[in-house]
Amino acid sequence: MPAPTLEHTAERMDKTLEVLRRDLLGIRTGRASPELLHRVVVPYYGAPTPLQQVASISAPDARTLVIQAWDKQLMPEIERAILKSDLGLNPANDGQVIRIILPPLTEERRAELGRLVAKRLEEARVALRNERRGAQELIRKAEKAGELSADEAKRRLEDLQKLLDRHMQELERTGMAKQAEIAEV
Repeated sequence: MPAPTLEHTAERMDKTLEVLRRDLLGIRTGRASPELLHRVVVPYYGAPTPLQQVASISAPDARTLVIQAWDKQLMPEIERAILKSDLGLNPANDGQVIRIILPPLTEERRAELGRLVAKRLEEARVALRNERRGAQELIRKAEKAGELSADEAKRRLEDLQKLLDRHMQELERTGMAKQAEIAEV
């Protein structure tokens, strides 16, 4: 296996962790965050457009999100898109801005969010293992083809396992931090 393949595997594992972090940002915790709305898509001149591209989103306090559309005619569409999202938020449109007051999380909702985080973490674990499996296959093929000696193949497989272990530790740290955020009252 050429050296860039291990680097390529590391890059793909890094991307998996980045996708996980972005997904976890969209999971609501006890405080308001503009990232909560990063997956909301608004129809803008017939094209689905991310909310951040048509409005500014701010969190003036720990329980409130304020959305100010750059085009005031888009306000009802933004409100509809938020209502359709799976976030369970109720926007209040006063014609100038849309306010979203986040109610405190119940214990039941915290447990539900914890399960959602655990599910996303498991999906990321599976993706990381799949990356390792693909690289292992390339190493074994190179060894069978005579491109690598048995010792070199073994060393690269060990390096690959160390790479996976580092990424798994980072994944666990990220998951524990999100679980702590959700549990925070």
